[in-house]
Amino acid sequence: MAAFLNFNQWVQKTFAFWVVLFSGLALWMPDVFVWLKAYIPWVLGIIMFGMGMTMTPADFKGVMRSPKAVLIGVAAQFLVMPGLAYVLCKAFSLPAEIAVGVILVGCCPGGTASNVITYMAKGNTALSVACTSVSTLLAPILTPAIFYLLASQWIEINALSMLVSILQVVLFPIFLGLIARSVFKRQAESYIQVMPLISVLGIVAIVAAIIAGSKAQILESGLLILGVVMLHNGLGYLLGFWASKLLQLPYADCKAVAVEVGMQNSGLGVALAAAHFAASPVTAVPSAIFSLWHNISGPALASYWASRAEPAEEQSEPL
Repeated sequence: MAAFLNFNQWVQKTFAFWVVLFSGLALWMPDVFVWLKAYIPWVLGIIMFGMGMTMTPADFKGVMRSPKAVLIGVAAQFLVMPGLAYVLCKAFSLPAEIAVGVILVGCCPGGTASNVITYMAKGNTALSVACTSVSTLLAPILTPAIFYLLASQWIEINALSMLVSILQVVLFPIFLGLIARSVFKRQAESYIQVMPLISVLGIVAIVAAIIAGSKAQILESGLLILGVVMLHNGLGYLLGFWASKLLQLPYADCKAVAVEVGMQNSGLGVALAAAHFAASPVTAVPSAIFSLWHNISGPALASYWASRAEPAEEQSEPL
C-alpha cells in the first residue's frame, strides 16, 4: 500500500507532464484517442463521484464559521472569471465558436485541483475546499445563467438544457458519493486513496479526446486560444488575490481565493461543450487547453508562494 500511495503522489505531482504528453500524442495520433469523446460525461461523473466521497460535514461547517471568506471566494469565482472571459473575447474579437468556449470555461465552478495547489502554496486549504464545494453546488444554477447572459449574443443558448446536464454530470454524482461514503465507510476510505489517480487519468483522457477531435482547429487557432487562456488564468489569479486583499482577508486566505478563482473545473467545460455544441468542436478547445495550462501555472505559482513563505509563517486557522 505504501508503494501505491507513493506512486499516487508522484502521478499527482507530475500531472502537468502527463497532460502535455498525452496532448502531444493526441495531436500526433488523433485516431487513438478521438473515440474517448463519447465517454467524457461518464468520466467527469466518476471524478465528481469521487469528489462527493471526499466531502465531509466539516467542509460545510466551515462555511458557517467563516462566511465572509467563503462568500468572497465564491463571488469572485462567478464574477471575475466570466467577466474576464467576456472582456478577452471582445478585446481579441474572437470568432464566435472560440468566444463561446472561452466564456463557457469562465462560467464553470472552481476545480478540485485548486485544493491541492492551495496546500502546496501554504494557503488556507480548508477555505479552498469550502469554496470549491459551495461553487460546485451552485454551478447548476449560476453556470448556465451567467453563460446565457454573456454568450447569447454569439450563439443561441439553451440554459435549461445546460442546467440539466450539470445536474447529471456534477451534482447527482456528488450526492451519490456523499451517500456512498456514509453507507460504505470502510470501503470508501480505500476508494478515496485511489481517487486522485483516477482523477488524473480522467482529466488526461478528457483533454486528449478533445484535442484529438479538434486537431485541425487547434493547428489553425491553437496559439490564439492558448494566449487567451494564459491571460484568463493569470488575470484570474491576480484579481482573485487583490480582491481578497482589498477586502482584508488574511494572506493565507488571499492565496486560497486566488488559486480558487484562477483554476476552473475545465473538465465540466469540456463536457458541456461536447454535449451542447457538438457541431462546433473548437468550442471545447478552450476548456481543454485551460486544463492543460492551469496544471502548469498552478504548481508554478504554488512553488513561488511556498518559496517566499517565512519559516514561522502560519496558515490561517482551519475553517
